[in-house]
Amino acid sequence: MSTNLQTPIDYLKGVGPNRAELLRSELGIHTYQDLINLFPNRYLDRTKYHKISDLRRNSAEVQIIGKIIGFKEISQKRGKRLVGTFEDDTGRMELVWFRGQKWIRDSIKKNIPYVIFGKANWFNGVFSMPHPDLELLSEYQQNLRSSMQSIYPSTEKLSNKGITNRVMTKIMQSLFIETKGRFEETLSDNLISELKLLSKSEALFNIHFPKNQDLLARSEFRLKFEELFYIQLQLILKNLIHKSKIKGFPFESVGQYFNTFYKNHLPFDLTNAQKRVLKEIRQDLGSNAQMNRLLQGDVGSGKTIVAFMSMLMALDNDFQACLMAPTEILSVQHYQGLLELSNKLNISISLLTGSSTTLERRKIHESLENGELNILIGTHALLEDKVKFKNLGLAIIDEQHRFGVAQRSKLWKKNTSPPHILVMTATPIPRTLAMSVYGDLDISVIDELPPGRQAIKTVHRYDKNRLKVLRFIRDEIDKGRQIYIVYPLIQESEKLDYKDLMDGYESIVRDFPQPKYQISIVHGKMKPADKDYEMQRFVKGETQIMVATTVIEVGVNVPNASVMVIESAERFGLSQLHQLRGRVGRGAEQSFCILMTGHKLSQDSKVRLETMTRTSDGFEIAEVDLRLRGPGDLMGTQQSGILNLKIANIIKDKDILQSARFYAKRILNSDPSLGSTENKVILRTYRQLSKYKNIWNYIS
Repeated sequence: MSTNLQTPIDYLKGVGPNRAELLRSELGIHTYQDLINLFPNRYLDRTKYHKISDLRRNSAEVQIIGKIIGFKEISQKRGKRLVGTFEDDTGRMELVWFRGQKWIRDSIKKNIPYVIFGKANWFNGVFSMPHPDLELLSEYQQNLRSSMQSIYPSTEKLSNKGITNRVMTKIMQSLFIETKGRFEETLSDNLISELKLLSKSEALFNIHFPKNQDLLARSEFRLKFEELFYIQLQLILKNLIHKSKIKGFPFESVGQYFNTFYKNHLPFDLTNAQKRVLKEIRQDLGSNAQMNRLLQGDVGSGKTIVAFMSMLMALDNDFQACLMAPTEILSVQHYQGLLELSNKLNISISLLTGSSTTLERRKIHESLENGELNILIGTHALLEDKVKFKNLGLAIIDEQHRFGVAQRSKLWKKNTSPPHILVMTATPIPRTLAMSVYGDLDISVIDELPPGRQAIKTVHRYDKNRLKVLRFIRDEIDKGRQIYIVYPLIQESEKLDYKDLMDGYESIVRDFPQPKYQISIVHGKMKPADKDYEMQRFVKGETQIMVATTVIEVGVNVPNASVMVIESAERFGLSQLHQLRGRVGRGAEQSFCILMTGHKLSQDSKVRLETMTRTSDGFEIAEVDLRLRGPGDLMGTQQSGILNLKIANIIKDKDILQSARFYAKRILNSDPSLGSTENKVILRTYRQLSKYKNIWNYIS
């Protein structure tokens, strides 16, 4: 193929410098390659025509044959709009242009048949069509057209500047004429043959100019598979390179610490899921490669005990271990839980946070460097340069999405070789998203709750049921239980009619007066010391009710708290609701989650509330959340780069994603360097696509 797809878009026939600048700024199209990857949003059947008398309000786009019989200019606040009177043999309507009036008047011929296409609006007793797609009937019939017309992504600015869908179609036609419709193949003959895929050239032609529905479907599959295949190839390769090049400390034995704890001090029987995950971690730690594993487990699934037993493997091999948590509250909770277990084994363990005194820090630094301290728990304070380990072998990061990449990488430098890394999250990640975002990590899942845990009863109640809810809270407090009441806002908002924290706190104080009831309040704007003081009062049982914002989402463990009331529950995302619910149900008593809302609920809110009351399966909840919010929102902006897909959708196309990962794995297992003749085309394509230009230097 002689045409270079990296040629700037300015040089394509029908574009020119002005249109090129608009395409760059509005759609990010800089080159021929960018243009060919501007895939249609949808397709329309252009074989059907409507009559003006058949038009209905709120109809979709329509196509009509008729004539423009006159123009008029109408003044408005800013400038003028041009209105053309368009008629067919059944009636009249208006065509409206807000920009480019002179060009429209000069180029359009009156009383000659045109085909117009666009959305018809009903306004002031007449149908109108703003900025219609418009073409002479004679030219329209001469052009070779598919029965299905591609509709391309656009913006208001492009439409106002005359770059209509018809113009985009002509620009795309120019590209196919210039390239002769021949595009370099990007997948191997074996893959194309085994999966019965269209060639790259056929797929690209039929995605833009589909001959029929079958060819369109096959083209979409081919291009989606290719896009997901190369993402998976990149992620799997990163993992392979990591394992082959970044050597880890081999933990050769499971010794006295681990075995003594397992036989004599394990507080409960491990679930089969916990045993499976420990086995996966054991295999990683025993290899010569650095472990880089993500441990997913729903709230209360027992990740902490798995983390502790992994630390014991490090101690059995004369290494130190650390656990880093995103908040002081959570790190204190981890420390208190692990201190009790460590004392039984005479293990030295310390806590390092922003609140640690200078004297405490000095002791920790000294005992860490001389090896007397076995385990260090803490917050970001662990990353400080002063914190030096004698021999760090395992670093565990809890709720890792709350740490930046640069912060996490500092842990790697705490030993001569990087320590093994175990990343934990209580936020269930749907399988498809995990494959796309964390595909370079090995993933373990604890998908089983410890036996004896009672399911939390979750109910949805409207504001009119508030008195019954308050009565229920009093009954629970009389039984000796404690209550969380969570609000979405701290200060009253003029725009949002939702219960806010301070207003709610005052109401709760009136309904639960002192001295019979004691109430704590916690929110993000409090000083850390004040927040900890209030938290500790609740933890010790000195207060019966905790009024809070979502600061209690992660990191509070109060087994005696049996009721979670979430005010304005429609304001929260699904994963947040699920995390909040996980704050109760930690003791032996039956626990409850009450979702309070007003009567006006959006469709998405209804789906969220129905999901919460129907299931407590974090992974099912995460799947629904992914469908509602999309991958970028779910993972946060720092993770969304890899999900800027051109045609595939990891939610709708999860079967294609799994297939793409399967074939990428199979190819790399048999040919890790992609050096075979068969895989040359994959190697060449990967090099063109990859951001990591020197990746191949690392593969032996």
